[in-house]
Amino acid sequence: MMERKKLLGEERRTKLLHILQTSAQPVTGTELSQMANVSRQVIVGDITLLKARNEPIIATSQGYMFLPTESTKKPERTIACQHDPSRAQEELYLLVDIGITVKDVKIEHPVYGDLTASIMVSSRKEVQQFLSRVSATNASFLSELTSGIHLHTLSASSEELLDEAETALRETGILVD
Repeated sequence: MMERKKLLGEERRTKLLHILQTSAQPVTGTELSQMANVSRQVIVGDITLLKARNEPIIATSQGYMFLPTESTKKPERTIACQHDPSRAQEELYLLVDIGITVKDVKIEHPVYGDLTASIMVSSRKEVQQFLSRVSATNASFLSELTSGIHLHTLSASSEELLDEAETALRETGILVD
């Protein structure tokens, strides 16, 4: 059996950057480590170095993503919501079913100030994966720290879809006006 070549330093980071730039979906650290034949910890270090070079890479709950450039950026809107944890799936499904990407969740914590976590879900499958990870790790939703009040950055292919999302959330009593 032939042993796979371990990619070294700059060659590995160049390959990682290419993989992320060409992937339509998030790529996990484990997947990247297997592709480069190195440990996941090496990948974490490489991603940190790439971010230090101002490469627009973010870590999401599904894996690493390369952010689009300004020229290809879709319309975005920040909305305020309030609901208890039992309605998280309803909220996220409603949004992705309209064609919205939920980029993040933000809260204003009385001690720590603004806290933001990347979500990056665009489909029911991604929502289910996100919620499964929350459940499997016994994690709390950030909104549990603020009586259910939180912000989301939404992205869509058009302003009309963002308007439709706001209307639907308003009708369910989730949107805070």
